[in-house]
Amino acid sequence: MANEKLRRQIVFEAARMMYSRQETEYYRAKMKAGRKLCRGWVKPSDLPSNAEIRQEIQRFAHLYEGEERTAGLREMRLVALHYMHLFAACRPKLIGSTLTGHVRRGSDVDIHLFTNSLERVTGTLDEHAVVYDVEHKRVRKHGEERVFTHVHVRDRFDIELTVYPTDKASYPFKSSITGRTMDRATIPELEALLAEEDPDFDPESALEQLESDVDRFHIYRSLLLPLEGVRQSRKYHPEGDALTHSLQVYDLAKDELPYDEEFQLAALLHDVGKAIDPHDHVKAGLEALDDSITERTAWLIAHHMEAHQLRDGTLGTRARRRLAESENYEELMLLNTCDKAGRQRNVAVTDVDDALDEVRELARMYG
Repeated sequence: MANEKLRRQIVFEAARMMYSRQETEYYRAKMKAGRKLCRGWVKPSDLPSNAEIRQEIQRFAHLYEGEERTAGLREMRLVALHYMHLFAACRPKLIGSTLTGHVRRGSDVDIHLFTNSLERVTGTLDEHAVVYDVEHKRVRKHGEERVFTHVHVRDRFDIELTVYPTDKASYPFKSSITGRTMDRATIPELEALLAEEDPDFDPESALEQLESDVDRFHIYRSLLLPLEGVRQSRKYHPEGDALTHSLQVYDLAKDELPYDEEFQLAALLHDVGKAIDPHDHVKAGLEALDDSITERTAWLIAHHMEAHQLRDGTLGTRARRRLAESENYEELMLLNTCDKAGRQRNVAVTDVDDALDEVRELARMYG
């Protein structure tokens, strides 16, 4: 096999793995691709550059996502600007695809922060009720081991805040893709970029609008967490609290209709009203969710108790006929099946934040 042909095949396979999120690091992706294609050992000279793989990833993005690829770029940059203002004292700098515009489905927002206090960063996030995880990642390169501190934030987009000591603020970081000094943007530079794309851009009003648009997943989380304290009848709910039940139902629903975001949300959120008004949890839940769910999800939640009555044979003829006439009737009965089955003791369930991340990713992928 000619080296150039092998190289092109490795580029394609490595890009495919990274585009589908099977791999997130260029080196691992091209090593796996090379070993797969060569059925074992691969010569380093046959491995493509990171830039070649990124170019192929962008080709995939253009091919499979079309205009959707850049439709959210402006919002990603606004979200980046919001967090940069939040950490203005840490001399934030935007890097990566959100700055360069090379975004694809699932791209995150990467920001460098410079402070000697990680608690300063986490304290600010706690103050604003932001969901995050801290990761201390060990990387060995050129015989030297270093520890990088990443703060992963869950928001409209995944955000990675990399925390460096203050004396690194002027350090010329190198790009793993080009090998050249990394492109970075300060707050004024990002605002200038946004203004260049839109002459009417006003940073203050844009951020006010962004902050007023409450992320619906924050609403879901705030309604789900209190369910952990809602104890239910052991006779009907041997699994325990209402949150465990909701997550069991969600896991079952996800297996049944893996690409149906509305159905999965109905399964996850169908009992959120139990922490508000246990006497009429359906009404309470729908009022709390308000316009953060679609009409179809709301319909499934609104009628999930009637589905129990229909199964039990206690629902009136007129109500039974009304449900059967709905185009969502089959999904309602499938939700009921999941609701009935999601009552098992000692069953491992998806974490709340992981469940919301999964639905959020589904929304990004399929709109």
